[in-house]
Amino acid sequence: MKVLVINAGSSSLKYQLFDMSDERVLAKGLCERIGIDGHITHKPQVEGKQVFDQDVPLPDHAAAIALVMEKMMSPEYGVISDVSEIGAVGHRVVHGGEHFATSSLITAEVLQAIEDCIPLAPLHNPANITGFTACKTVLGGDIPQVAVFDTAFHQTMPEQAYTYAIPHEYYDKYKVRRYGFHGTSHSYVANRAAAMLGKPIEELKLISCHMGNGSSVCAVDGGKSVDSSMGFTPLAGPPMGTRSGDMDAGILEFLSEKEGLDIKALVNILNKKSGVLGISGVSSDFRDLDNAANEGNHRAQLALDVFHYSIAKLIGAYAVAMGGVDAVIFTAGIGENGIGDREKICKNLGVLGIEIDPVKNKVRGKETDVTAEGSRGKVLVVPTNEELVIARDTVKIVQG
Repeated sequence: MKVLVINAGSSSLKYQLFDMSDERVLAKGLCERIGIDGHITHKPQVEGKQVFDQDVPLPDHAAAIALVMEKMMSPEYGVISDVSEIGAVGHRVVHGGEHFATSSLITAEVLQAIEDCIPLAPLHNPANITGFTACKTVLGGDIPQVAVFDTAFHQTMPEQAYTYAIPHEYYDKYKVRRYGFHGTSHSYVANRAAAMLGKPIEELKLISCHMGNGSSVCAVDGGKSVDSSMGFTPLAGPPMGTRSGDMDAGILEFLSEKEGLDIKALVNILNKKSGVLGISGVSSDFRDLDNAANEGNHRAQLALDVFHYSIAKLIGAYAVAMGGVDAVIFTAGIGENGIGDREKICKNLGVLGIEIDPVKNKVRGKETDVTAEGSRGKVLVVPTNEELVIARDTVKIVQG
């Protein structure tokens, strides 16, 4: 079966086409600036086919999907001969609330439940719904579509981990609780870590550090998420590229009075102007921060220090929560490539008996064990593959 994986944003659409007989990627690409002007980068992963990278009009997501399919089937850039070769479409959906603990075939009822979660993810879920409708418009209603939820993996968190200490009526009425995100990534790397260690995942206590422009840490006990740093929204946890991470909610009232800002303006600041960008005043890109810190910029160094300290604190907290840790996993853009970031975080983990080997650690984007000799727990670098998780779940749902 060939599976098309879609990750639709408000003005973008990422995609990959898998041949699930051997889990090979046939093509991947990105449509950008949808509804503005438009640009597509289409990259066939088949020998002899060319990359297509051009500005093109993309008035809406349906136009983007239509163009993607045109390139998929074209003689120069294509990897299939007909739409009928696509057996199913898998969609990343950010928020499934408490409705979904697993991936689901998209039906009218499932679509309604995703719409009901829009207040929990107002920036993401509407875009995901747009992706469903665009695929149905272009590909027709006979091709099954599957929703794979960022939040589903975390539905195994115990009540004590997901409950906020606010009046319980807000949970009863509005389902205000910790949900956690990056679930497909944490699930994938935890299973890969178990394979690397040669042990059943049911016997392992793992801490997965997904570190990118958005970052989250997850405690995985016996293959199940038991705690995660992101909360009701993806704003919680360590400081991120532009997101504040955890902070005292009383600051909002203080800044509102001092700056004359309403709650929408304040939340916009916390989401888009804070994090390492807010601390450094330099950039949200950790490569820029490294360069600035090396040139003596104190605030850039401070931003890095705050980030490393926050990740290490969460690792310590989750080791306590699980009663131990067998391996710490680093994944996503910074986790997979940040040699210095991994080393500085692990310097704080001596109390857990976890040590990183600085020579083994000199690796980027490669599945590797970077544990020092004598360390009581493993340190692993595992490149994430959320698209493959979505494709696998899609096949499982469609064939099941």
